[in-house]
Amino acid sequence: MLQRIRVAALAVVLGAGTLVMAPPAATAATATTISDVGVSPAAPVVFDSPVNVTFTFTTTDATEAGLKLNGETVSVSSAPANGGLKWTGTKSLGPGRYNYTATAQGTPPAVKSGSFVVAKALTTSFGDFDASPDLVDKGDDIRVAGRLLANGRGYDGQSVSIAFRARGANDYREVAKVNTGRGGWFGTRVKAEATGWWRASFAATGTAKGSVSESDRVDVKRANLASHLVGFDARPEPVDKGDRLAFTGALRVDGRGGLAGQRVSVFFKADGSRRWEYVTSDVTSRHGRFWAVAQAQTSGWWRAQYAGTRGVNGSISDADRVRVNEPAPEPEPEPAKADTRLIKFNAYPEPVKRGRYLKFKGKLQIDDEGSWEGYEGKVRLYFKPLGSKKWQYVKSTWSSETGRLYTRVKAWRSGHWKFVYGGDEDTYGDDSRRDYVRVRR
Repeated sequence: MLQRIRVAALAVVLGAGTLVMAPPAATAATATTISDVGVSPAAPVVFDSPVNVTFTFTTTDATEAGLKLNGETVSVSSAPANGGLKWTGTKSLGPGRYNYTATAQGTPPAVKSGSFVVAKALTTSFGDFDASPDLVDKGDDIRVAGRLLANGRGYDGQSVSIAFRARGANDYREVAKVNTGRGGWFGTRVKAEATGWWRASFAATGTAKGSVSESDRVDVKRANLASHLVGFDARPEPVDKGDRLAFTGALRVDGRGGLAGQRVSVFFKADGSRRWEYVTSDVTSRHGRFWAVAQAQTSGWWRAQYAGTRGVNGSISDADRVRVNEPAPEPEPEPAKADTRLIKFNAYPEPVKRGRYLKFKGKLQIDDEGSWEGYEGKVRLYFKPLGSKKWQYVKSTWSSETGRLYTRVKAWRSGHWKFVYGGDEDTYGDDSRRDYVRVRR
């Protein structure tokens, strides 16, 4: 009976044309995700106040998210991003190590954690900064050097600026840059043009504070002018013992020409001796010329010496040897002398700029039984300024064994030049041709 009831019930259901099925199982939920936490700046540094650090992370299928820093909650806000939410939070932090944990609430919850360090900016300073020497001539080099420290230790590989403030000025100006080497040491050379103060400075970087060294003063004085004793000559050469020797020459100063009113001394060193002895002196004329005399006693070397004065350095002339002969008991016939000639004389360049060197060349020859040969002898250089009628002695020089002549002097005025050979015991003298040179300003 019961079996028939079940069959009848099934027939009723099928006859209605409807099949009722059990509901399908629920679709599985998508898992919650969370990205790595971004920290900006990546390496935070604290200077004089706490640094703001920003944290960002992204979640998907999360109902809520949160961030904790060293266990304390950091407020975060969200915004849609790439099918999920981007969460952002900012915290003002001092130096130290921090641990963070970001959580996303969902099924199941998601967590990201990590740590970072907030560093304290390096404190820089300068040690042993020095500009030396403390007193220099204008235009000379000085050395500026020192050491850059960071937290009391040498700071390598950093750029340091060298600056100068002239006496009477308000501001420093940069003169040079230099990099620190091992141990933070640095140094360079600069020109000293004026009295004032030197210092070094280091500009702040992303990890270190800037600093400025103490200043160091350097006094600059005007450099002394150079003096020159030119054209020194002791004559006659040779000379008999007991006869008078005359000494001539000129004292000149760079940029000024002849220097007047200065005492020039004449010294002598006998052949075989190492000692120079004072003999006589003279005071220079209006054009810097001097003239002195002494008695010849023995063969040796003569030279002029200038001790210098305020603003002008001293100088010593070239040495001039004079042979002293014992007088012959009876005069002997004068031996026949050979003729000489000065050829190929040339003064160059033409024209020449005032104060520049003018060069002279030529050749001294002797008549050797009808054949002209080069001859070694002392030749004097003379100059006659434009408009003047008088030749002025300038200097002496020696020809080589082949007779070649070369010398140079600074040109100050336009005029004529010539070589003069005065002859000797074997030869007669001769004058070269004249050569005019214009001196331009």
